[in-house]
Amino acid sequence: MAEQIQTPYVPFSSKQLHVLSWWIDPNTKDCEALICDGSVRAGKTMVMSMSYVIWSMYSFSEEQFGIAGKTIGSLRRNVIRPLKHMLEGRGYHVKDRRADNMLEISYGGRTNYYYLFGGKDEGSQDLVQGLTAAGFFFDEVALMPQSFVNQATARVSRDGGKYWFNCNPAGPYHWFKLEWLDNLEQHRALHIHFVMSDNPSLSDEVIDRYERMYSGVFYQRYIEGLWVLSDGIIYDNFDEQLMVTDAPDYATITQYYVSCDYGAQNPTVFLLWGLSDGIWYCLREYYYDARHDDSGIQKTDQQYADDLDNFLGPISAPIIVDPAAQNFIIELESRGRAVYQAYNDVLPGIRLTQSLMSNGQIKFTHNLPGLFKELASYVWDEKRAQLGEDKPLKQHDHVMDAMRYFCATMLQPEYEEDDGIQLIDHY
Repeated sequence: MAEQIQTPYVPFSSKQLHVLSWWIDPNTKDCEALICDGSVRAGKTMVMSMSYVIWSMYSFSEEQFGIAGKTIGSLRRNVIRPLKHMLEGRGYHVKDRRADNMLEISYGGRTNYYYLFGGKDEGSQDLVQGLTAAGFFFDEVALMPQSFVNQATARVSRDGGKYWFNCNPAGPYHWFKLEWLDNLEQHRALHIHFVMSDNPSLSDEVIDRYERMYSGVFYQRYIEGLWVLSDGIIYDNFDEQLMVTDAPDYATITQYYVSCDYGAQNPTVFLLWGLSDGIWYCLREYYYDARHDDSGIQKTDQQYADDLDNFLGPISAPIIVDPAAQNFIIELESRGRAVYQAYNDVLPGIRLTQSLMSNGQIKFTHNLPGLFKELASYVWDEKRAQLGEDKPLKQHDHVMDAMRYFCATMLQPEYEEDDGIQLIDHY
């Protein structure tokens, strides 16, 4: 018989133990909410979700509860899948009623019902109306609109009900920080701040790898766990000596893509990408701006498609295009081009692109003047940051958008589903 491989047991850290027991600890059991924030991979989600179910099964029977993520897909992947595994390993019986987005959990003669929600936009608040709940758990609450969270917390109307919030930091003016973290006493909330060293299952090697994935504001938020402003240069990790190189031998390139930022009144950009020895190289660019061209003539879809034909020559490559450019997509498809509509969620796309740059998974050749110009001038919008929003300033961003489209659409981790990018599993 083959030897069975045993996963080594790793004891909980002191903060994880506090999360597991805060609702019975004499010093904190009267709190009505738990907020866990901090760095990625700190072990927050795993221990919070487990504690949430243990608390609810200990305190209630035949009650309803809510569990929310940004989307149902991300919630199932990052919370429900590992939670079911942990519960079943401890003798809980879990029925996953996927058609109803509900878990029926039984243990020790008690049964409770956990409804799953996605809180991705303002319309999501309608999903929770009418629910009467004894508790609500929000995973990645900083990614949810305030209207959804307000509606969901209002559903908790049973005596002894509690709220559970988990997130990585955003800006200091984000609504969740202003409303909850800055008003802990008012909300009778317990705040536990996590960093990666609070997760005993992480080795020094793994921690070092994650620390090298980020720089600037993303390092401060996702490694140091700080609520800081997004300001200054967005791709502040760009290092010309490390990231700019000669083009590889074209005979070694095994795959090509073109990413396109299309502008009807704004510039249009094509970037040609080639894969060689496991690295994606940005090989060359096309940039046309009628407002700064000697002719001053805005090109038609057909003319841009002709320019793309000339740009590629004999190279066959699928084209990644902003989904808003539907007429241009139709023109390309009429010419037999394979077209991918780009994933266009800006902030996670920027975060992924920055990590790919830092990890050496994408590199740039020398003849990319528009790209290098924009790397030096692509900045965060300071006015939006003061309103709690992370937005790039809408200037000098056309090549940056084309670069992000390629990374976010073709290089996102394999486990990602149609709800978009989650660069790191947070459990």
